Amino acid sequence: MKIGLYPGSFDPITYGHIDIVKRALKIFDELIVLVSIHPNKDAFFTREERIDMIEETLKDCLDRIKIETSDTLTVQHARKLGASHIIRGLRALTDFEYEFQMTHANRVLDTEIDSIFLMTDNKYSFLSSTTVKEIARYRGDLSTFVPPYVRKRIHEKLKRNEKP
Repeated sequence: MKIGLYPGSFDPITYGHIDIVKRALKIFDELIVLVSIHPNKDAFFTREERIDMIEETLKDCLDRIKIETSDTLTVQHARKLGASHIIRGLRALTDFEYEFQMTHANRVLDTEIDSIFLMTDNKYSFLSSTTVKEIARYRGDLSTFVPPYVRKRIHEKLKRNEKP
């Protein structure tokens, strides 16, 4: 069985992430979506909230997806979970430079785990979770960036965080 690992912050999951998941499922029998927890990064959503949004937006393919979280090196987690490949989405040239460096570092750490790069659909080439959060903070329209459930969760979170 071919297992792929798709790591990311997914803070929140976007249509770009979903595009990469759907295409990775054409290559792998099973896909592990790995919610990376960065101790030095302030997340907008909790680990549990991110998992909830991933489960809801990918519910039509949960029979082939596992959702895990990690605060360790991705390549170590890939090995632990039996994944042969790390899937990375590329949007622009700047993504490639960063991913190129990470892939080589991962190869030093584990020569058995390889990386696969999938280009996002052109309509998502500018999209990031950071962009989504910025647009949301200024009450912009998120309908072309994230699914309805994620929009709802973002608006709820912003409301809770507003000061009276």
